[in-house]
Amino acid sequence: MTAHNEAKKEDIAKIVIMPGDPLRAKYIAENFLPNAKLVNTVRNIFAYTGEYKGKRITVMASGMGMPSMGIYAYELYKFYDVDTIIRIGSCGTYVPEIKIFDTILVQKSYTEGNFALAMNNENCHIVDGNDEIINIINKTAISDNIPLTQGTILCSEYFDPYLDDIQKLFDRFPKDLKIIGSEMESFALFYIAKVLNKKAGCLLSVVDSMFEKKVVSADERQNSLNTMITLALESCLNI
Repeated sequence: MTAHNEAKKEDIAKIVIMPGDPLRAKYIAENFLPNAKLVNTVRNIFAYTGEYKGKRITVMASGMGMPSMGIYAYELYKFYDVDTIIRIGSCGTYVPEIKIFDTILVQKSYTEGNFALAMNNENCHIVDGNDEIINIINKTAISDNIPLTQGTILCSEYFDPYLDDIQKLFDRFPKDLKIIGSEMESFALFYIAKVLNKKAGCLLSVVDSMFEKKVVSADERQNSLNTMITLALESCLNI
């Protein structure tokens, strides 16, 4: 147990699927993990442990932003002996060829922030996902005929749609990174996994694009998320 997680050590599986939203964790548990058990409710950051096709898996929310992800990922790795965390979340895209509802497999996460400096006194702003997990997810997507886009994502400290001038953000990017979109948690997850010698991956469903004026229905969004959730769970079978 920790100050943020009331689960016993044996309540948490070695593999954790991590959405940001606690209600999404609840949805996954109720719809994909038969006989899932609720093992944490502290701060309403729900965690459930159950089985997917015989594989023991925990699904736990991370909350929003790098500080929140930093707490939960660190504790899962450090105090619960978790080996692998796969973040599943939503993102916006910066390139027109990536469409709303596409799925992105994150290879690298870039941040302008100082998460690594705060945690580990390191001036680090880009970190890779785990090669083994990336390869497993990619092979699973090919096997299951799920289209994927792979690339570098911005892990932002601010919600892009609220920016007055997003071009100023683009102008600050290192030109060689070819950043394809943004979300708010992956850098913290990848960096903590690197520091603690653990494994991490990240799948994102595109729900926002500056190139598409699309009204997204609740059913459309959920179907897109279900594709990403299924890909993450199927990948877990090969870990």
